[in-house]
Amino acid sequence: MLLKSEKKSTLSIASIYAFRMLGLFIILPIFSLYADKIIDATPTLIGVALGIYGLTQALLQIVLGVLSDKYGRKPVILFGLIVFIIGSIIAAMSHTIYGIIIGRALQGAGAIGSTLTALVADTTKEENRMKAMSVIGMTIGLSFIGAMVLGPILNTWIGLSGIFWLTAILGAIGIVILIYGVPTPTKIIFHKGSETTPSQIKSVLKKPELLRLNYGIFSLHAMLTALFLAIPVILIDYIGVSIDKQWIIYLPVLFISFFLMVPFIIIAETKNLMKPVFVGAIIILTAMQFLLYEFDHHVIVMSLLLVLYFASFTLLEAALPSLISKMAPISSKGTAMGVYSSAQFLGIFFGGVLGGVIMHHFGIQGIFIFNGLLGVLWIVIAITMQKPKQLSSKLYSLNKAKHMDAKALQQQILNLPGVEEAMVCLDEGAAYLKVDKKIFDEVTLKSVL
Repeated sequence: MLLKSEKKSTLSIASIYAFRMLGLFIILPIFSLYADKIIDATPTLIGVALGIYGLTQALLQIVLGVLSDKYGRKPVILFGLIVFIIGSIIAAMSHTIYGIIIGRALQGAGAIGSTLTALVADTTKEENRMKAMSVIGMTIGLSFIGAMVLGPILNTWIGLSGIFWLTAILGAIGIVILIYGVPTPTKIIFHKGSETTPSQIKSVLKKPELLRLNYGIFSLHAMLTALFLAIPVILIDYIGVSIDKQWIIYLPVLFISFFLMVPFIIIAETKNLMKPVFVGAIIILTAMQFLLYEFDHHVIVMSLLLVLYFASFTLLEAALPSLISKMAPISSKGTAMGVYSSAQFLGIFFGGVLGGVIMHHFGIQGIFIFNGLLGVLWIVIAITMQKPKQLSSKLYSLNKAKHMDAKALQQQILNLPGVEEAMVCLDEGAAYLKVDKKIFDEVTLKSVL
């Protein structure tokens, strides 16, 4: 169980994460409808504005993470939130698409995701860190659902400019929470399991299995961003659902898709069927693109297709980090996750920009073909993936073993049944393990630690 202080810090950090992600996602279901309302806007530039935050986020998240190790978590997070607020204000005050593009780029430049994750690690005990990280993961998912529902409603009440002003206010609330709700870590520690080591990036990029997964998250978010250039327009122009009523479609679609996905994740993890479930989800995701191409005038059919799309999307969004954790060497897991996250944001940028270009020249149907081709390539890449071992990542606090020789302790842990990999970090007072839970004996390990 999380301690009271850990609950407070985790929920505070999760709130900052939620406000920021909500501000980035909230224009997703409405922005393409402004192609003929914003000065100088074209479908291409709408796509750029939608995805540009992904580029700045990808370029700066590792940089800000490294700076936070040197100058402290909270100062870097404060800086990132200020940049985010400035970007939101610029977008709110802009009358042309170029101003909105600049604002969105600055929103992404406040790339504090990895620093927030490191702050969670700084403010929780090793044995509670995984629980705290899962709270952050749930927060991101709820932020996406909230954005899909609130975006159309808020657009009706306060318009696009008002949404950007609201985003700035949420950023300001995030600063208040940071100052008064998040404790300042007594000691900044580099967490090898969750932070990026720049010197390891090159070696991580050479690992084929990780490259497959990086392409996967890149494609997943490229397809999502491109899709939302088309869906809002289809709902209004083809089906006749007004913008203020579109949440009525998004809310049930997202909730049904979530509950539809959960059993398959459980089956994949408990029955060692991750690869067939994973590849199957990609096939369904891809098939939905080609079917949406055919049935974009039928609201019931389209809603069912979107349920299957988002069920597959949510499953893949959950499975990909798990696969990274299973396949990355334990010594470079933090770096692998950093590269993976950068690939995700580059996918958002790529999907927005290229999706906008395709929509400009080939119309909405071109978006579905583009997404379908990305999916077909992903199917080919995923089929060649190695079957992942059924391993679990574990993190343990070093108690009586804090003063032992790291290499000797690491070898002692590796000799235990069920331990596949181990890394002992005396500076963190922690041991990172990958274990086969079927034969791993936690009691024996704790007697060593």
